[in-house]
Amino acid sequence: MTRPAHIAKMAEPDDDPFVPEPSGRYFNRELSWLAFNRRVLEEACNSAHPLLERLRFLSISGSNLDEFFMVRVAGLKGQQSQDVGQRSVDGLTPGQQLSGIVAEADALLASQQAVWGDLRHLLDDAGIFVLRRDAIDGEAHGWLETHFREQIFPILTPQALDPAHPFPFIPNKGLSIIFDLTRVSDEEPIMELVMLPATMPRFVRMPGEPSRYISIEAIVRRFSAQLFPGYVVNGSATFRVLRDSDIEIEEEAEDLVRYFANAIKRRRRGRVIRLEMETGIPDSLSAVLRDELGGSDAIITESGNLLGIGDLDMLVDEDRPDLKFPSFSPRFPERIREFAGDCFAAIRAKDIVVHHPYETFEVVIAFLKQAAADPDVVAIKQTLYRAGKQSAIINALIAAAEAGKSVTAIVELKARFDEEQNLYWAAALERAGVQVVYGFIDWKTHAKVSMVVRREGNAFRTYCHFGTGNYHPVTARIYTDLSFFTADPALGRDAARMFNYITGYVEPTHMERVSLSPRDLRANLMAMIDDEIANARAGKPAGVWAKMNSLVDPAIIEKLYEASAAGVEIDLIVRGICCLKPGVEGLSDHIRVKSVIGRFLEHSRIWAFGNGKALPNDGAKLFISSADWMPRNFDRRVEYMLPILNPTVHDQILDQVMVANLLDNEQSWELEPDGRYVRDEPGDRPFNLHRYFMTNPSLSGRGAALESRDAVPTLSLRRQR
Repeated sequence: MTRPAHIAKMAEPDDDPFVPEPSGRYFNRELSWLAFNRRVLEEACNSAHPLLERLRFLSISGSNLDEFFMVRVAGLKGQQSQDVGQRSVDGLTPGQQLSGIVAEADALLASQQAVWGDLRHLLDDAGIFVLRRDAIDGEAHGWLETHFREQIFPILTPQALDPAHPFPFIPNKGLSIIFDLTRVSDEEPIMELVMLPATMPRFVRMPGEPSRYISIEAIVRRFSAQLFPGYVVNGSATFRVLRDSDIEIEEEAEDLVRYFANAIKRRRRGRVIRLEMETGIPDSLSAVLRDELGGSDAIITESGNLLGIGDLDMLVDEDRPDLKFPSFSPRFPERIREFAGDCFAAIRAKDIVVHHPYETFEVVIAFLKQAAADPDVVAIKQTLYRAGKQSAIINALIAAAEAGKSVTAIVELKARFDEEQNLYWAAALERAGVQVVYGFIDWKTHAKVSMVVRREGNAFRTYCHFGTGNYHPVTARIYTDLSFFTADPALGRDAARMFNYITGYVEPTHMERVSLSPRDLRANLMAMIDDEIANARAGKPAGVWAKMNSLVDPAIIEKLYEASAAGVEIDLIVRGICCLKPGVEGLSDHIRVKSVIGRFLEHSRIWAFGNGKALPNDGAKLFISSADWMPRNFDRRVEYMLPILNPTVHDQILDQVMVANLLDNEQSWELEPDGRYVRDEPGDRPFNLHRYFMTNPSLSGRGAALESRDAVPTLSLRRQR
């Protein structure tokens, strides 16, 4: 698939690109991400959380760190090996960044092991035991031996390590055990390797009560005599590898589907980025692993006695509601119920915003199901970035196509670690008659938009859904996101132009309301900040509120510094990476940055500009978006920025969602000028934004439920300058 010339030109860097000076104006991106993951780990230490939820946070921190090495560290290693001298925005070479990363990652791994030790004792006290291999006897030993013999032994394939048996390939995230043995008959030494298949559960739950778990590696080592009869086990150790898992797109790829199918296979064999070995591994075994897997690129570490901390999520499934967050059932918007469940009638009456996960994602599914079943609907267009394994969205699109409607699905094959699932969905959609489009070769389609064209009388009306999150029913239960439904004709025309841009490379010459990247999103965003700068210089109140996942883009950061110097008050809610330095005298005196880490993952992107008055106010310019403030989102992804003009929706997002995020002091961290994150102290006025929205549903879709003005408490921002 070849790109038209004018599209190729847009993919190139600007003629006059922004090149920052290494002047200490930025935090390093990778170290900022590690700081974020440490905040996640800190939640595992938060005694205010139930025990199994603390274990979940520990598991998440482990999985996060794995992906960081497989992608970000792998990329830096690639630059280093190819002698690429490109520096980060803070002026560091790839080698300098790697040195800092390794030191901080090792400290993070040590902290994870320490937290696991603490949580293990607390689990014991709560009646959930994770047993060591030497802590089982009597009847339990008999059951475990039978389980090993019948369920584990047939699957394992020991491999000798000698000249006749070269060292085998260890898959990405593969957990294995290496044994140092002596043959009894002739006292001949030999080394053996046992790979633990990924299809086997990491922990085995023993029957009965109390809850007793034992890791698969502990079981194998306990019964190693049955694997190696006639041998004496002198020593053994577990180890694990992480491989380069990024997929680079070659512009000359003629068939994107075939390219990705092959690239996924290659990814499984990527070079080793990190070799993790059990603490205390015998020197003889360590030497073999270093020789065979270390290579010149691998980062080697002894990482404690439980490798693969992310696998602890299996224990969280234990049926102990007393050790988990109280159950929570999101509500369905009353506005749609008032129209007897007719999504189109409700949207036609007035724009609706839905606040996930407090309000159910089922409304999005209902919107598409109704479109599929409605005989008056003639066309559906849908972007799919991550749809999940059991996707009702996919089923609705298939039903619509089978009903004879024109259905177009833009499936993003470059959604990292979801490529294989997306290939599967694309094939299923095509079989049903859906027109499947894969978009641009070197840009990701990250915008979350659904468009339904319906015949009403003698004309057609377009209904749109704009989301800040993915069409993923599982993550929608734990990610905070916004779904905006509208029948505004201007937004419908803009959505149609966006889809034509992606499917046919028809670059829009005019957009009425919506901004798109890489077309004009960054420029329009900077123009909004410029307006606030002009207001401040004219002596008017000026302010910027922005909520996002990451802030990296140097041009935007410099514009925010300029705004701060002009006196614009700037409050940023950045959950993850933040390269901007707040509160630095003479640079960012008027900028504050906070990060919220709690029960739900803050994911929505919301931006507000005072427009001549102090925030919040009814006339503020308010936007939702699919984009973070990162170069990739502005330059290499199709993203949208949408103005919120409906007064009710405007109030709900600005006066409720944004104010609640700024008020939160129970799960918030403030970024200091030196890069440290300091947890807020609730003091005598504690406020937890997640609890607030669970117990006080936001204004969206309330309909007649808002006749009582006490239905939703009014939030008041209390600021200390």
